[in-house]
Amino acid sequence: MLTSTSLTWVPSSHGTLRPPIARRQTVTHSSSATYFHSRHSIGRSTSFTGNTVIFRPNSRSTFTPSPFSFSDPVPMGDTVNTVYKTANQPIEDRVNDLLSRMTVKEKLGQMTQIERAVATPDVIRDLCIGSVLSGGGSKPFEKATAADWADMIDGLQKGAMESRLGIPIFYGSDAVHGNNNVYGTTIFPHNVGLGATRDPDLVERIGAATALETRASGVQYAFAPCVAVCRDPRWGRCYESYSEDTQLVRKMTSLVTGLQGRPPIHHQNGYPYVSGRNNVMACAKHYVGDGGTDKGKNEGNTITSFDDLENIHMLPYLDCISKGVCTVMVSYSSWNGTKMHSHRYLLTDILKEKLGFKASIGIVITDWEALDRFHDPYGSNYRSAVSSAINAGIDMVMVPFRYQLFLEDLAYLVESGEVPMARIDDAVERILRVKFAAGLFEHPMADRSLLDIVGSKPHRDLAREAVRKSLVLLKNGKDPRKPFLPLNRNVKKVLVAGKHADDLGYQCGGWTATWEGTSGRITTGTTILDAVKQAIGNNTEVVYEENPTIKTLSEHDFSYAIVAVGEAPYVESGGDNSELTIPFKGDQLLKLVAQKIPTLAILISGRPLVLEPSVLETLDALVAAWLPGSEGDGITDVIFGDYEFHGRLPVSWFKSVDQLPMDSHQNSYDPLFPLGYGLKCKA
Repeated sequence: MLTSTSLTWVPSSHGTLRPPIARRQTVTHSSSATYFHSRHSIGRSTSFTGNTVIFRPNSRSTFTPSPFSFSDPVPMGDTVNTVYKTANQPIEDRVNDLLSRMTVKEKLGQMTQIERAVATPDVIRDLCIGSVLSGGGSKPFEKATAADWADMIDGLQKGAMESRLGIPIFYGSDAVHGNNNVYGTTIFPHNVGLGATRDPDLVERIGAATALETRASGVQYAFAPCVAVCRDPRWGRCYESYSEDTQLVRKMTSLVTGLQGRPPIHHQNGYPYVSGRNNVMACAKHYVGDGGTDKGKNEGNTITSFDDLENIHMLPYLDCISKGVCTVMVSYSSWNGTKMHSHRYLLTDILKEKLGFKASIGIVITDWEALDRFHDPYGSNYRSAVSSAINAGIDMVMVPFRYQLFLEDLAYLVESGEVPMARIDDAVERILRVKFAAGLFEHPMADRSLLDIVGSKPHRDLAREAVRKSLVLLKNGKDPRKPFLPLNRNVKKVLVAGKHADDLGYQCGGWTATWEGTSGRITTGTTILDAVKQAIGNNTEVVYEENPTIKTLSEHDFSYAIVAVGEAPYVESGGDNSELTIPFKGDQLLKLVAQKIPTLAILISGRPLVLEPSVLETLDALVAAWLPGSEGDGITDVIFGDYEFHGRLPVSWFKSVDQLPMDSHQNSYDPLFPLGYGLKCKA
């Protein structure tokens, strides 16, 4: 149990808020809740149940003026024929009409995005909250289906619709490789694997399928795509990047079109666009330079010139904006020592002016608890952080728990003039414009007709296609004249080994079911072992041992072995890794088996890992399968020869970590396998 002194907004009988009063709050964590296990005391959730609230540790030492003393309700006038409620009116007219009716309190509420664990219909109604989100793994309950999610989100939406102006919320979720928070959905390969396909059309189709499965759950906003250009695989988010090659990343921004829909020819260039109820708002992230931090440190410092920042890391945002992306999420990282969330030059002068996001008039949103990261200790000097971020150009703040403190501080800053009212109006205009463009006023509730498509065969077939196109063949035979693949499915006996051969959670990686990802049958899908058993001949025996012993290798007459090794799931800073060796002694397992049996190694990882020469020489074949997701049969489609290998490396494969970071344009470039490398079975 936590206790702390806090200022709490008190709803009054007429729906506005009375000035805050100091009171002692007692917060009890549900016994079934899993508290945050991120790198901070206030961090990400993995499985929220119940209401978890974080309050500020101490009260203000100076007098705080009543934040809403200047927010008496604006007369509604004609509430039936209001312009903003009329669907066939131009969006700009609807925005201007609604904005003119809003109090300051309602405007500040719209700029606030809170976590579902602290969201209630009453809070949303009384504070006019603009958006709710799920942190990674935050769900109604374990194994909650899309229908369960829709029930939860519709319940919250009803609170918004009961507010004075009836402004709907949009609900955001990290649907970054399918609607991966929801049980039973289709889990697609992570971005690094999609980069290996080099197929923008495939990525667009994946976006469209993800949008359908996401909207079915009631979620209208996907925090995707990540368009980072990863220049160092030591970065814990490497697998969220399509490539180290800027031009390849630019092509993969086709995901925006898949998620939001393709704008018609007459559509204003750059204006936020969502085609309809089968589509979701997209989010280009993380602006800007997150993939270029020094030594690949997550939330680190990108030390580079503006020209390189622009030409390497910024260009994909131009493509997203041209496709009508609704939002841009700002990076935790810094540029030459200045935190991106407070960087007015990059957020306003460059993003909103030079890159044209002013023309697109979409939302610039923070990342999770970004304002708490401004100062040491974590969460301190919060009012200063709020001022810096909003004045720099942030439109919506992912609070996600301390929304009361955020609203208090932002209201103080507005009333004192430190944050100009014009900046607030600009932010709220953007938020309302996107809500109108997304059709939320006409269709605020979940579309239950989409539920049957969640995890459907067409979507799983699409994921299976993505898996087989993402596979990169790095070695095929000890003698190039005698290829080892494709495998013969009609041999007498086959060994399948390695933890990753029968672990769906490891196959999917981070951002699956929980924030960090986990082990086991975390959702519905097909493991590599499942797929091998389905693909193998009727008269072939499959023996599976996670860690086969010398006895097993000696007593059985195996024709060949399929050994799957790789990384355990990780996210963000938890994935930062300066060594990049194969975990779980995977290299030892490969050598043990390959010295006894002809062996195909399948590497499940979010990035290149160290391949010692002694291991590589022992193997008969090696496939980089990345983090393929729920459809393991895409792997057997290729290794048994039903389809040819298609994938090519989206990143350089280093010989040793001492070479990092690598640059394929430098004369000193000397990789183990170069960017774009990939073999075929047939010459």
